[in-house]
Amino acid sequence: MYRRRPLDLVTLAAFCILACSPLVLVSGRPATFLQDFRVTWAESHIRQINGGGAIQLILDQNSGCGFASKSKYMFGRVSMKIKLIPGDSAGTVTAFYMNSNTDNVRDELDFEFLGNRTGQPYTVQTNVYAHGKGDREQRVNLWFDPAADFHTYTILWNHRHVVVYKNNEAKRVPYPTYQPMGVYSTLWEADDWATRGGLEKINWSKAPFYAYYKDFDIEGCPNPGPASCASNPRNWWEGTSYQELSAVEARRYRWVRMNHMIYDYCSDRSRYRMIPPECEAGI
Repeated sequence: MYRRRPLDLVTLAAFCILACSPLVLVSGRPATFLQDFRVTWAESHIRQINGGGAIQLILDQNSGCGFASKSKYMFGRVSMKIKLIPGDSAGTVTAFYMNSNTDNVRDELDFEFLGNRTGQPYTVQTNVYAHGKGDREQRVNLWFDPAADFHTYTILWNHRHVVVYKNNEAKRVPYPTYQPMGVYSTLWEADDWATRGGLEKINWSKAPFYAYYKDFDIEGCPNPGPASCASNPRNWWEGTSYQELSAVEARRYRWVRMNHMIYDYCSDRSRYRMIPPECEAGI
């Protein structure tokens, strides 16, 4: 039985690229960490809490760390609650994304949370890779403190859009339609670019840095799996109410863009002399 759930409006208002989650045949989510995920690097820097119901990611001068889903998925929704590094987090990046893990023609949907000096807002950078083409960065300063408590971050991905990137393949705009993607997360050092273009460096006297995750929830079509799943129009994430933003969601999204967006590749004429086609068509 499919479970139908409302879109996560914190994520939408937080300028999300919403997506989906694992198994169509799964119920009784959220899962524990080891049910759906595996450690990809630095196992010593990932600690399970409450029997795997939550995890702690650790960044120090020796290493960051990362994990990934055991399966890939074609369309659906991925959701998890994250509490980011508090205090002076400049130079750190906590990433939550989907990736096809293919070398040349990559598909990817990104959330990258860029730390900052104490008292300055966290920035979330989003990006969409489709058919190997990326460079679609947008940045928003978060208007809430994502390190004070857990917040839900979601990626919703169906045939019509990845919120908020539309499928305009009819106008020859690439869209991630053909490759299944795994779910990934990493905590790592990126002080060469992450905070004010690399001007703010990590203060290692504040290390180790901790980020926390819980309520792992994936609903989607596992790959390998039944070929009919990804094309099934009866999947809940393909429903009419998920094919575009509602009037309320669109209004909240516009509010974020007007009040908190600090960079939009669609407006960057130093990079793009011509407006990218997806920007003209409406992201």
